[in-house]
Amino acid sequence: MTEKGTKTTEKAAERAVQRCIEPACAGTFGLRERIYVCPRCGGSIEIDCRLPAREEAGQLRERWRMRLASPEARDRSGVWRFREMLPFAEDTAFVTLREGNTPLYDAPRSAHYCGLAGLRLKHQGMNPTGSFKDTGMSAAVTQAMVLGARTVVCASTGNTSASLAAYAARAGVTAAILLPRGQISAAKLAQSMDYGALVCEIDGNFDDGMRLIQELGEDPAIYVANSINPFRIEGQKTVAFELMEQCGWEVPDHVVVPGGNMGNSTALGKGFQELLDLGLISRLPKLTVVQAEGSAPVARLFASLDSRRPAGDNSLPATMAPVENPRTLATAIKIGAPVSWKKALRAVLRSGGRVIAVSEQEIADAKAMIGRDGIGCEPASATTVAGMKRLVASGHIGREESVIGVLTGHVLKDPDYISQYHRGTLSLDAGAKDGAAQPIAGTFRNAPERVAATRAAILEILERRR
Repeated sequence: MTEKGTKTTEKAAERAVQRCIEPACAGTFGLRERIYVCPRCGGSIEIDCRLPAREEAGQLRERWRMRLASPEARDRSGVWRFREMLPFAEDTAFVTLREGNTPLYDAPRSAHYCGLAGLRLKHQGMNPTGSFKDTGMSAAVTQAMVLGARTVVCASTGNTSASLAAYAARAGVTAAILLPRGQISAAKLAQSMDYGALVCEIDGNFDDGMRLIQELGEDPAIYVANSINPFRIEGQKTVAFELMEQCGWEVPDHVVVPGGNMGNSTALGKGFQELLDLGLISRLPKLTVVQAEGSAPVARLFASLDSRRPAGDNSLPATMAPVENPRTLATAIKIGAPVSWKKALRAVLRSGGRVIAVSEQEIADAKAMIGRDGIGCEPASATTVAGMKRLVASGHIGREESVIGVLTGHVLKDPDYISQYHRGTLSLDAGAKDGAAQPIAGTFRNAPERVAATRAAILEILERRR
């Protein structure tokens, strides 16, 4: 359940503050202040951990590696074994399900599909609840316990709610989740119910849920666990540490990640930047975020900036135009007004990366190709491979460059999508009365075949497959 920390975390907690990211404000606040946006200017908040000195940092790699052999739960967690980089005190009761430590797979078929010499996929769907949300939720629910919150809440397209429900159950507090009715995978909804959360299905989309969540967060007994919460980002940034460890501290040329509420790209960017500041890596990988075309507000904003800004200009726009009615079958990223867009865009610009959008057809085919590598993922994850294919074709990624794609969710998060793709019945807005449904061809269909129950019939079909 919860695990006590050690003295190694004391200095990190003493150094850390919450800070507004707006340069004109840069207000700082204590770690026990329950804030999600800057109370002075309304800007986004992040944790400034005031990292260890560079002379201390040289010891961290070996310490983190040695913890992999420890039987203690806090060392077996892919979040808490990096606790020197986290803003928690020595006596904190960590809420953990042994999240993190997820595999980095070679994906040769997907590499060929993209036009790359090689490709690796970091599968965050191998976390305890089947998505990348677990690393951040471990830290967020831990902070909720530190603050004495009785209820933790989130708006969700499915993965956040499943993760929050599990970690709240582990911590022994109430989880209340807001879901857009009829717009999430039944598999994800089933998880939240099984973990004992209060499930509130609202008539509206995810962005309506986020508006309600921010209103609920004004109640001192309620703690918001969406990625607007800076402690969520602290947990998720450890994926960057783990990834570099798996790469032998050799920085890849590109890291590609799906873009929904933009917390994941924010966290990876923060993690890489902290490693660079510590001298543990020599450069940043180019961070690219891929959105679905029908739900791509940040990609649209980036395209407008990219066409007119001078080289080296990393200044951030003040506003972003939301997508009022986002449309995509990749429901995990069906978000029109991502709350972490500014922090994510900052990370992309610092690294020299990009934000692009891909079509429903590209997502579906890329997902099928990832499956052919024996890996599998939920639809939103496949935006990474779809995006790589586009970027190789446009020359933004070279064939011989080293590329890592982040898969955010397990293949069984949305089994209906898989079945419909391979049976040839997948379409965007299926059942729409106005005729707006868009069929999606199963380019790599693998539909079941009806076969007679005889040896000869089985052998015949096997011969056709050879």
